[in-house]
Amino acid sequence: MTKKQTKVLEVPSYIKTTSKLLTAVNKKMAATFALKLFETPIKYPLPKREQKMFEVSHKSSLTLPESQKEIVVYENKFGSKKVLLVHGWNGRGTQLVSIAKAFKELNYTIISFDAPGHGKSPKTTTNMKHFIEAIFELDKKYDGFDVIIGHSLGGMSTINSIGRGLKTSKAVIIGSGNKTKDITDDFLVTIGMTSKISPYLIDLFETKYHDKMANYDVDQYAEKTDIPVLVIHDENDKDVPIKAAEAINKSLQNGQLMITKGLGHRKILGDEKVIESIRQFIVN
Repeated sequence: MTKKQTKVLEVPSYIKTTSKLLTAVNKKMAATFALKLFETPIKYPLPKREQKMFEVSHKSSLTLPESQKEIVVYENKFGSKKVLLVHGWNGRGTQLVSIAKAFKELNYTIISFDAPGHGKSPKTTTNMKHFIEAIFELDKKYDGFDVIIGHSLGGMSTINSIGRGLKTSKAVIIGSGNKTKDITDDFLVTIGMTSKISPYLIDLFETKYHDKMANYDVDQYAEKTDIPVLVIHDENDKDVPIKAAEAINKSLQNGQLMITKGLGHRKILGDEKVIESIRQFIVN
């Protein structure tokens, strides 16, 4: 990671200061502050490498019926087979552009989207529930996908969707998390709180959505997934520990685990060896 990237991804000092203060004063107030941050993605400028994909894509909007949140959809028609690309937290529909190029060469129609609150979609709070809802709605809109590829939270959402009944032939998940509790713990530490706030944060989430956060743990849905799944993870991933990939792969009925080195959480998306491995996985 370059110094510039480190600076971009660093949590502002005022957030850490506020987090520490609230933690000391009132844990419930701290959890309320944390949940707002937890559900509010950061919109980063479109990188130059993604500009062409953005420009040439047919863009449309889609309102998710349950959450009433709007997403921007990107479509590139190249063939009868279809692939859905699912970005991660703070990402964009064009973020998997290098992988999209490989599928263009394989004559796949490529569908991606800006999840609620991300990219060009309207600013709003969001979470994995909405990512999953978007996947199912796009599955209806495009009459199914032959392949689904998800990065980070997009990988978690992909396996959740398949385990919940979505049909596809193959899937690839890259840098995916596993346990939601691990994610909340890591998030709280990142913003300057302590994992002791995690139970309060989880309780707020579950009260708000009338659903258990643990219902989105990936391994339980991996056990229900019988299609071939390629799990790719870097051993130096600082955002999501490699133990997540190992646990998911162990739970899958038909999984393959690919471990990379020195690529981290985002550079892995553009690595030539990774993309070639994905291509081989799809065509064989």
